[in-house]
Amino acid sequence: MDLEKLLSDRLAPAFAAVAGGPVDPLVRRSPHADFQSDAPLALARRLGRPPRDVAVAVLEHAVLDDVCASAEVSGPGFLNLTIADRTLADLVAGLAGDARLGVPPAAAPQTVVVDYSAPNVAKEMHVGHLRSTVIGDAAVRLLDWLGHRVVRVNHLGDWGTPFGMLIAHLADLGGAEAAHELSMGDLDDFYRAARVKFDADEAFRERSRLRVVALQGGDERTLRLWRLLVEQSERYFLTVYDLLDVTLSEDDFRGESAYNDLLPGIVDDLDRLGLLVCSDGADCVFPPGFTGRDGEALPLIVRKSDGGYGYPATDLAALRQRTGELGATRLLYVVGLPQRQHFAMVFAVAQAAGWLCPPVRAEHLGFGSILGADGRMLRSRSGESVKLAGLLEEAVARATELARSRNPELDAEAAAEIGRAVGIGAVKYADLSTDRRKDYVLDWERMLSLDGNTAPYLQYAYARIRAVFRRAGTEARRDAPIVLAQPAERALTVELLGFGAVVTEVERSLDFHHLAGYLHRLATAFNAFYERCPVLRAPDELRESRLLLAELTARTLRQGLHLLGIRTLERM
Repeated sequence: MDLEKLLSDRLAPAFAAVAGGPVDPLVRRSPHADFQSDAPLALARRLGRPPRDVAVAVLEHAVLDDVCASAEVSGPGFLNLTIADRTLADLVAGLAGDARLGVPPAAAPQTVVVDYSAPNVAKEMHVGHLRSTVIGDAAVRLLDWLGHRVVRVNHLGDWGTPFGMLIAHLADLGGAEAAHELSMGDLDDFYRAARVKFDADEAFRERSRLRVVALQGGDERTLRLWRLLVEQSERYFLTVYDLLDVTLSEDDFRGESAYNDLLPGIVDDLDRLGLLVCSDGADCVFPPGFTGRDGEALPLIVRKSDGGYGYPATDLAALRQRTGELGATRLLYVVGLPQRQHFAMVFAVAQAAGWLCPPVRAEHLGFGSILGADGRMLRSRSGESVKLAGLLEEAVARATELARSRNPELDAEAAAEIGRAVGIGAVKYADLSTDRRKDYVLDWERMLSLDGNTAPYLQYAYARIRAVFRRAGTEARRDAPIVLAQPAERALTVELLGFGAVVTEVERSLDFHHLAGYLHRLATAFNAFYERCPVLRAPDELRESRLLLAELTARTLRQGLHLLGIRTLERM
């Protein structure tokens, strides 16, 4: 049950009666009561009346006696609302038999395409791919749980001029045999070696150019070498996804090459629609509202002056395929903030062409960077981008060592299991608990701490609850009446009833730091409850009530962490 919605539904008719029309009650959590409505202040300005008078009038019309223990006017005109204990007890008891913990499936399921991760063939994944992969995976998990049809798209960079260089280098090394010998650690070395040859050897540059022509022309031997590079790279990507514990699979790879045959049609249709302009030999679209520093209109270059196609053409073809062939009504692009203008221009051109029309909407889920302790972009000691596999392995190793130091009797297998869940969870949570638009600092000590807003803190709260049930020797009774005898029980109940509202908000915004923040508040409320309210030593009725509150907390933590892609542990 969404308490904010319950109160909003009760207050809305009262506000409408005072205002003479619809008003959003703006119900929010409050430190001064359970909830607060700020709406009387804005309404008072509109009506030209004192805010407190408006607030009093709203309360006179509101039907709240069966829900609230108190409803009062506070300060300049706030409404402070305190839920009745009986209402809280009844509502939280209703969650016990609800597998979805008060979160209903989407009333109108959509087809949602989530474009995320997007590494480049023949290059290793680096720390720059982490945020896209983690945020995209959380979006997929949440939308899928809510009942939407979710299509994962891993938009691989597998086409373009550099592949002539890579294929020529592969052919020089022996072709297929060399491709099969490439390992995870060889991809970057392979690319660098090809680049060195390209920069230093004119004959190699010419062979590379000929390979580009052959690749684009469909030469079978060249295509075979290209496929070997793609297949080897995909195998490597899957090992990283397995370590990161995300839901991407081999079925989700869709390279830029998949749209190659569609690109001429994109240009022809834009030309037919009168949107295409020739500028310096290139075919461009100038969407309104986009200008450079000099005030000149910015072009989206669809076909370059040499006849080649760039990212804009591919992105337009992909968008059209997703809305047309896949029938998507929501498109999510999980790509770094530096690409904000690019996607805004692509969306504007797609709208002008009629390929992106209501109710279909496209959203760029931009994100900031991961920084080192010096506040700069995270780099290795040699100044290169940090490899993602190495970062994840370090997280697991650090968490495993911490698990052994805290619990020396752990055997190697148990320590490894805890280390992987805690280490990977810490990396993901550090990302998802931060507003995705902001940069954050990679701080191992903070990320792996059992205190504060961290994944280990939440995982430990869950493990602590499971330990209670092991000592109890039984599970909670789902039909046990809820008794709110202490303030800490009441505070925990209010948090438990907030899960649905948070999930609904995150479904809309895909700001996962709100879900992370909620889970941290829930774990904190449980820890206060655990310290102040004995469970197993309580009298029978109180014991059953507290066991049920503990179980609901564990279920909510487990479900919430699952939506973030973080595993829970029975023991830590």
